[in-house]
Amino acid sequence: MAVFKKNGSYMYEEKKKREGIIVKGLLLFDLDGTLLRNDKTISAGTLEMLAKCREKGYLVGVSTSRAEQNCLTFLGELKPDILITSGGALVKKDGEYIYKAAFSLDRTNELIRTARQVCGDGCEIAIDTVDTHFWNYKIDPKEADRSWGDSVWTDFSDFSAEALKMCVEIFDDKKAELLEKKLPDCDALRFSDGCWYKYTQKGVTKENAIRIVCDACKITSADIIAFGDDYADIGMLKLAGVGVAMGNAIAEVKAVADIVIGTNDEDGIAEYLGGLV
Repeated sequence: MAVFKKNGSYMYEEKKKREGIIVKGLLLFDLDGTLLRNDKTISAGTLEMLAKCREKGYLVGVSTSRAEQNCLTFLGELKPDILITSGGALVKKDGEYIYKAAFSLDRTNELIRTARQVCGDGCEIAIDTVDTHFWNYKIDPKEADRSWGDSVWTDFSDFSAEALKMCVEIFDDKKAELLEKKLPDCDALRFSDGCWYKYTQKGVTKENAIRIVCDACKITSADIIAFGDDYADIGMLKLAGVGVAMGNAIAEVKAVADIVIGTNDEDGIAEYLGGLV
C-alpha cells in the first residue's frame, strides 16, 4: 500500500486521470533494491505494468550505478528508452549515446594508484568503462558472485582503459575521508550495503544525467516519476516531479520522497504503476 506524503501532487494526478488527459512522461528506475527484486530479476507483474504504461505514452528509463553491459544482463526484454549507467557517467537515449564522462587513461591509473596508496595494495577496486565492468575481488574469478553480471577480472597492474567510475571497498572511515581529499576532481559517494565508495568525475551524478535526458527528450523534470532506495538516488528523487521511495529504502531516501511504496520484493512498483494506467 502506498503512503502519500504530498497529497497535492497525488490529487493532481488523480484529477488528470478523471478528466481523461494523457500526459507523456518518463518513469525512471534505479536497479538494485528497486526495479530488481532481491534475486536480481524483474517481476512479471512489473513488466506487465511497464508495457501498459508505454501504451499510455510513458517512456521507461533506468538510472543505475552499475556499468552498462553489467546492468543489461538483468534487463532482459525491458529494453529501456533511457539508460543512465555508471552513476550518471554514461547516458543512452533510444540506443544511442548522448553523454559520456570518462577520466583520461592517465587519470584512471592515477585513481587506481591513489586508492592503493591510501587503502593498501590489496584493496578491492572495481572500474567501469564504456564496454566492461572490471574488478579484482579476492576470490576465484570462476566463483564470482554472478549477481554482478558479466564482469572481467584484472589485477589493474597494466590497466589500459578509460574509467567512467571507480569503486573502492574501504573499511576505515578515516581512509575514506583521506581518499576523498586526495581526489578533488571526483564526486565521492558511499553505498549503504557495505563499505563501497563510488568515484566519478566532479558533477557526474544521476540528477545531472537526468537534466541531459530532459533536454534530449524535450521534457522537464516535473514530467519524471523516479524510483529509488539508496544514497545515490536522493538527488534523483528530489529533482523528479514525483520521487518514489521503495519500502526497503534507507531512511534518508524515504525522508526526501513524495511517496513510499511497497518493497522491491512485494511488487511495490507494479502496484504503483497500476494507478497510472
